Amino acid sequence: MIGIIDYGMGNLFSVSKALERLGVDYKIGDRPQSLGACDGYILPGVGAFPDAMKALQEHGFIDFIKDKVTEGVPVYGICLGMQLLFESSEEGGLTEGLGLFPGTISRFPGMDDQGRSYKVPHMGWNQLEIHQPDKPLMTDVKEDHVYFVHSFVVKTDDPSILYATSDYHMEVPAIIGRENLVASQFHPEKSGRAGMQLLENFCKVMCKQ
Repeated sequence: MIGIIDYGMGNLFSVSKALERLGVDYKIGDRPQSLGACDGYILPGVGAFPDAMKALQEHGFIDFIKDKVTEGVPVYGICLGMQLLFESSEEGGLTEGLGLFPGTISRFPGMDDQGRSYKVPHMGWNQLEIHQPDKPLMTDVKEDHVYFVHSFVVKTDDPSILYATSDYHMEVPAIIGRENLVASQFHPEKSGRAGMQLLENFCKVMCKQ
């Protein structure tokens, strides 16, 4: 059973439909007690970082997520859900995150090294560059195009957590992980074959569903 964390800021419909296509049992809960003990958890996210952290606190999920990660239970963060796993974000003023990965979240500069402006947000299909194909999450994942929608980007000095990156006028952490904690900046449920493979690997390889 996969638990989908509902704190009011995630695209629950598309994630749940993707799990249904994979034949994976799931439940959605807006409080820790409504999810209970699952084999793994998905933390989706759409919206602003400060609002999301406030909502996680109000729904009682901050300690819940940290405890599950410490216990070794697989957790997968999606889009904003990935960014929340880091130490802080500058979105809307400096806001503390869950601190489960080293790094911060900053807005795309909107200007490259040659002084040329580019569009923010990073929106649309972009290609993966895989760095750690041996990880369980990455089994049979190809360097396909996946679907991004974000204005803020992870900055980390720890290359060991970078499973895959993409290029959008700078290196964009696309898939990250460490042991049982994994995440993707793009939406796997909207990213065709590569995205569905990631979800399948999380549910059926990492969580053994």
